[in-house]
Amino acid sequence: MGPNRRYSNVTWSRHDVQRRAVRVVQLAAVGFACAAAPASASTLGSLPCRGTEGFLCSSLPVPLDRANPESGTISLAVERKPAGKAATADAVLMLAGGPGQAAIPFAPYVPSEISAALKTRDLLVMDQRGTGKSAPLGCPAVEKSSAEPMSHVVEQCALQLGSVREAFTTAETVRDIEALRVAAGYQKLVLFGISYGTKVALEYAEQYPQNVESLVLDSVVPTGEEEPFRASTFRAMTPVMDELCARGGCAGVTTDPVRDLASLDARMSRHSLIGAVYDGHGTRHGALLEPSELYGLLLSGDDNPILRAMLPGAVSAALRGDPSPILRLQTINEGLIPTEPESASGGWGAEAFEGGEDSVLYMDTMCEEEPFPWSRTASAATRLSEARIALRHLPAGTFYPFAPTTAFVSSNVNLCSSWPDAGPAPAPVSTLPNVPTLIFSGEQDLRTPTSGALSVAARIPDAQVLRVPFTGHSVVGTDLSGCSAKAMTAFFDGTPLQACNGRNLFPVTEVPPVRLSEIHPPRGLAGRPGRTLVAALDALRDFDYTEIGALFEGSLLNTGSSFGGLHGGYATLAASTVVLHDYAYVPGVFLSGRLPRHSKRRVQPAITLAVTGPRGADGTFTFTERHAWGVLGGQRFDIHFPHSRAAGLGGGQLPSQAELRVLAARSAASRSEAPWRRRSR
Repeated sequence: MGPNRRYSNVTWSRHDVQRRAVRVVQLAAVGFACAAAPASASTLGSLPCRGTEGFLCSSLPVPLDRANPESGTISLAVERKPAGKAATADAVLMLAGGPGQAAIPFAPYVPSEISAALKTRDLLVMDQRGTGKSAPLGCPAVEKSSAEPMSHVVEQCALQLGSVREAFTTAETVRDIEALRVAAGYQKLVLFGISYGTKVALEYAEQYPQNVESLVLDSVVPTGEEEPFRASTFRAMTPVMDELCARGGCAGVTTDPVRDLASLDARMSRHSLIGAVYDGHGTRHGALLEPSELYGLLLSGDDNPILRAMLPGAVSAALRGDPSPILRLQTINEGLIPTEPESASGGWGAEAFEGGEDSVLYMDTMCEEEPFPWSRTASAATRLSEARIALRHLPAGTFYPFAPTTAFVSSNVNLCSSWPDAGPAPAPVSTLPNVPTLIFSGEQDLRTPTSGALSVAARIPDAQVLRVPFTGHSVVGTDLSGCSAKAMTAFFDGTPLQACNGRNLFPVTEVPPVRLSEIHPPRGLAGRPGRTLVAALDALRDFDYTEIGALFEGSLLNTGSSFGGLHGGYATLAASTVVLHDYAYVPGVFLSGRLPRHSKRRVQPAITLAVTGPRGADGTFTFTERHAWGVLGGQRFDIHFPHSRAAGLGGGQLPSQAELRVLAARSAASRSEAPWRRRSR
């Protein structure tokens, strides 16, 4: 995403919507002509899909507005992967996140994620109405460039969509699923939902219990339990940080990461955090972090384990007077790191895993369906007043470690206050069928915390919940421990699930030092040379984390992509190497030379680098995983480390680049929850 985007429910910018919204024609120009009769089992998915091997493509015509037969039809894009001769009369249907996420771009990943269910069942992947290739929504008020207030833009968008906006809701998607089941000729469905897709799956199970074989729910959004200010997210922050720092994980960084967040939020409520970051040319830029962005940065860790790993140290650094680490994290979060070549991007950053998102559909669905604390017929001003009154009546400490104002501006309240509702409030939640149910919950997930998974499980007597340690939002496909994959196999084989005992693949990083004197020299090399050596090796680990963090934010990491150092200089990605140009992790200690890219470093060769700068010990050194030798500050040395000083540089502790790319691509599915800010649920 580009400049000004937001990753949580903070104040959204039109620039983000314009840049990220799927470019579609407005509804008035779609031309909803009546289509042919619904597809039959013999015709659905009869043509091979381009670019998706093993899938058959088709379209399913459904009524645009079932309450208005004169409205015509829309066409839903469907892909089907046949199970072959062993296929039963049931199928698996994958439901993507959002609302606003197209599912078809992620079809290639689904067979491996739920392979245990596909031995005897076909796989269906459908872009839900309003997304991807299924009549995506758009409105000129959002797409055009203007300086109008966002409240006016939202209201105008709703009016431009007209009454048809009532037809793009979860309830209509549920009816579409039933139409697909009937048209395709399946008896029952295994519903595999991710994030918002779990809400769709649960509502389908409520409406059509007789047609559900089983439920696989990943990162649950409980139906009927939505909270306008996301109180459950704030309640989850303490256990999430406790796990991250368990077993000494934050030793030397912080003794209480939640208290640190509270202290920084309180400080930032008086004045925003101001400092500087360096782009991929080594150019210094002013940067600013607001309280709502600190909250959004925390939620961004749901999708990006590097942000989780680096945040405690960055918060500690900010409290000590050094804002650079947390401002750089926000820059990574904004997609402005790395700097891409001009041929790849017109700005600082580039996005890779875009998946087809519709921001207008998000706005439509959430504003029509969320249980806001106001009268649906009230004016925008009255709605905001009623919401503030509701906020004040919540118990003190509800939003700790953040202030209530952060909860207010980070919710959808501001977004939806000027949206005129087209229909009535959603119907009350009914009962869920007691069908075999497997629920995945990441212990690091803040948008859909484990409390929601347990709440849904309590409504389904035989439901099983798998809690996956050190894993955030969208567990299946992003859990590198293999625990969730084993659970999926056990579930469909009818064998008991085994609890997860995962380790943190991305340990919490240190508080970046601002002076060389803060670094402890290694045994065998004292004084400034020893501190310089450690600073140089720590800089390389910091670069690895930054590079991987950018990968999770959607960067392609093309040749020519470049990263600014924390305190100056830059590093450029070549075809198979990283070229360092006075790259500075500690101020005044500059590192230059070439080293293999992360994907080439599984067996680490000897690497030689040069150190210059006014605060370090000049010279050159060569190192492997646990061995370093050379001359720094005129002192010759040859030392061995008892443990890898370059843990991320080839010691095997980090996943391979190929693993990371799959992980990052899959995690993109959960980022489009609010396409212009990504971190809403």
